[in-house]
Amino acid sequence: MVAVKSRAKRIEISGYATLIVGIVLLVVTFFNAYLFLIGVLNIPTSGDLMAVFGETLAPLIEAAIRAIYLGIMGWVGSILTRRGVQVITSPIEEAKTPEPPTQPA
Repeated sequence: MVAVKSRAKRIEISGYATLIVGIVLLVVTFFNAYLFLIGVLNIPTSGDLMAVFGETLAPLIEAAIRAIYLGIMGWVGSILTRRGVQVITSPIEEAKTPEPPTQPA
């Protein structure tokens, strides 16, 4: 493996890596949301109100957990993507070593 010597190049590589991870996370999030939404969701109807709540509560809790999961994944993915773009587009200055002070003659 070739060692990267330039600080600017290392920062640029980390920016691209962050951007790629963010985009992959967003793609996975949207794919999971698509798979969740193509599922069949039925609303049970019955004369007994307690039976309806018993049958409906578990799928509603599962749907809420999935929505929270997808929301957090999308949020993290968008943050990583934004940070990656910021790192790539920001101007990078090379660190210069300060020159030693000169002694007065």
